[in-house]
Amino acid sequence: MKLLILIGLVLLIIAVHQLMRVVELSRQFKNTKEWNVTEKDNTFNGKLMLIFGILLFASLLWQIDRWEDNSLPGAASVHGLKVDQLWNINMWIITIATILTNGTLFYFAYKYSGKDKTKATFFAHDNRLEMVWTVLPAVVLAGIIIFGLKYWNEITDRSTDPNKITIELYAKQFDWTARYAGKDKVLGSTDYRQIDGQNIVGLDTLDATSFDDIIVRNEFHIPVNREIEFKMRSRDVIHSAFMPHFRAQMNCVPGMVTEFRFTPNKTTAEMRKDPYVIQLMKGINDVRAKDNKEPVEFDYLLYCAKICGASHYNMQMTIIVESEKDYNAWIAKQKAVKTLASK
Repeated sequence: MKLLILIGLVLLIIAVHQLMRVVELSRQFKNTKEWNVTEKDNTFNGKLMLIFGILLFASLLWQIDRWEDNSLPGAASVHGLKVDQLWNINMWIITIATILTNGTLFYFAYKYSGKDKTKATFFAHDNRLEMVWTVLPAVVLAGIIIFGLKYWNEITDRSTDPNKITIELYAKQFDWTARYAGKDKVLGSTDYRQIDGQNIVGLDTLDATSFDDIIVRNEFHIPVNREIEFKMRSRDVIHSAFMPHFRAQMNCVPGMVTEFRFTPNKTTAEMRKDPYVIQLMKGINDVRAKDNKEPVEFDYLLYCAKICGASHYNMQMTIIVESEKDYNAWIAKQKAVKTLASK
């Protein structure tokens, strides 16, 4: 089969070569020089450019309509709503700028196609035009950057909320561990030299503030409408804590602690009832059914957004967002580090 494909490609190349030779020979019988561009050629190419531009923009609009319902659902955090708003503004600016600039280029290629008796005007410089296409993009970009930095600072500044919940996300190849501050609301200190099969996050066993810390794996819970402060560490390589539904992402760097905070505004149960999410999950489960896989429900997930090794794709943890009452009931069932150590 491969030999037949190779033979077919060779024959195609030979056929194209022979066709080009025929074209060259046919031009010798004309009064014009070989490959001389005529006014008719320019007009024809100008029309082709206009048609291509129309088809390009039609394809762009079709792609937006076709794939828009496969994007993430609305943000599930307070700051995420602002991030989505900034994203939408960026998309409108980019789309309008693309259509205006490229549309003008395609139209000008048609309108001002070369004519034998027309001489192009040499236009060297215009200060007003220079100001327009320099200052206008600069102002737009400055606005985007300022708003982006404002939202970024909101989730990376130190929290001042006395009712915040502090959770550490500990990354290692290839899983996550969550550690909650206990009743003292302080995460105990750590020492990488004390990491072993029992002390998986390297808690400093001499630090009493770590005795009431709670360590959970596989999934962690957070209450809705309450600020969550995350502190992140990595044992081995750079990982990246990525929670797409909350519009939050931060690198986990060995040897240092990074952090961000956000306030979830939709529970897992509320998201599962959202019509858009139901539609998304139906599409996912239809694909899974073709592979004879069990259907799945929507869940918030913590991913690693860095390619951290062979099992990077498997590095995720379920996040359960629930009411304050359900969260308190869940956290009350979890055992503190000191309790686990005494068993």
